[in-house]
Amino acid sequence: MANSCVWFDIPATDLDRAHSFYSAVLNMKIDRIPGTDILVLDHSGSDVGGCIVKNSSDQPSSNGILVYMNVQGRLDDAVSKVVPNGGSILQAKHAIGPYGFRATVLDSEGNRIALHSM
Repeated sequence: MANSCVWFDIPATDLDRAHSFYSAVLNMKIDRIPGTDILVLDHSGSDVGGCIVKNSSDQPSSNGILVYMNVQGRLDDAVSKVVPNGGSILQAKHAIGPYGFRATVLDSEGNRIALHSM
């Protein structure tokens, strides 16, 4: 079965700050598309992809959809990088039954996200 989610946009008000947060917490390469206000998270092939985008119509929010970011095998490390990179912990690491573990955090822009690992 194909992934239910194929792409996501995470709104930001400060791309440099968001880049620092996400590259540290996700331990991932994040590229800025030259001449745009878009940061693309590293992905390839049929991987689900996403970006961090700054525009006037989308604003960061701690309400609404909850995107789970993959930090497989390094959830504790990822959580430890949230606060030093401008985020905050909303819900510490906890089990979610047979679906592994998650921590719910606010990113540096004020978006609520989940960090997930089996």
